[in-house]
Amino acid sequence: MPAHMVREFLDSRGVKYVTIRHSPAVTAREVAESAHVAGRDFAKTVMMWLGGQLAMVVLPSSRRIVLHDLRELLASPEARFATETEFRDEFPDCEVGAMPPFGNLYGLPVYVAESLTEEKEIAFNAGTHTEIIKMAYADYETLVKPTVLAFMTT
Repeated sequence: MPAHMVREFLDSRGVKYVTIRHSPAVTAREVAESAHVAGRDFAKTVMMWLGGQLAMVVLPSSRRIVLHDLRELLASPEARFATETEFRDEFPDCEVGAMPPFGNLYGLPVYVAESLTEEKEIAFNAGTHTEIIKMAYADYETLVKPTVLAFMTT
């Protein structure tokens, strides 16, 4: 049962959320379209190496990371995208590329794009390529306590 850990976590804290099943989709943009969620509200999780450790960077699916700007903002010249091989074992309950943005459940730091903090609700992969979770951003922020970054995206 993919993302079982996330649902248990949300349920144990009394958080209201909705799960939405959709046809198989892999890219964040395809998932958002398939589930009829606006790109700015769909939070994609990008795995990165930041300061020598694996981390999650969460941003709207309609945006892309400008790596140079992220390196500059974090003062980490070694910031780079992680390969699937480097992170797949960190998420035993998830399909590769469908990790929910709950790094706190996997022992990973989470950085979130400032633009997502302005959304009332966010949606994100629920550990599979056929299901998403939609919840209030305020609840997400309370539970995950991500570092908010005003990094540039394109």
